[in-house]
Amino acid sequence: MSRKPELRGRAARLARLFPTGPAQTGGIQAARTPFVLLVVLLLGGGLIALLVLNSALSEGQFKLDDLQKQTKSLTDEEQALQRDVDAYSAPDALQRRAHELGMVPGGDPAFLDPNGTVKGVPEQAAAKTVSTPAVLAPEALVSRPSPSTSSSPGPGPTAVVPAPAPA
Repeated sequence: MSRKPELRGRAARLARLFPTGPAQTGGIQAARTPFVLLVVLLLGGGLIALLVLNSALSEGQFKLDDLQKQTKSLTDEEQALQRDVDAYSAPDALQRRAHELGMVPGGDPAFLDPNGTVKGVPEQAAAKTVSTPAVLAPEALVSRPSPSTSSSPGPGPTAVVPAPAPA
């Protein structure tokens, strides 16, 4: 009868991992165990990695949503400020503000030639009464009292600032 030699130590442990034939049922089981453990560890590690990745993506999405909301609110604020700038820089608003400050439209200009002669006849600007425009700037809506409390008959200021006399 043939007898297989007994393996000891490391060789015995390695021999148990590899099946040698159909007669050894314990060897087949021993060879499947490391493979099954490896597959289970890989699947578990993959699931944990997916969980971590999903959490990081969700956090990034929340930050993105917050930044988009902030961008929208800042864009709305910018548009409101641009509307105010446009209202203040409209020609009728500039004319009204200039009139409130006592400014009057200039007369015909006079020009100096390089030789020192004057071309044209200089005139002093005359004070003109300017009616209040139909469209008012935003500050006019806030700073003026309501028409019911005003005692003036007209819609705008009636005082005319006289131009200074020529010297």
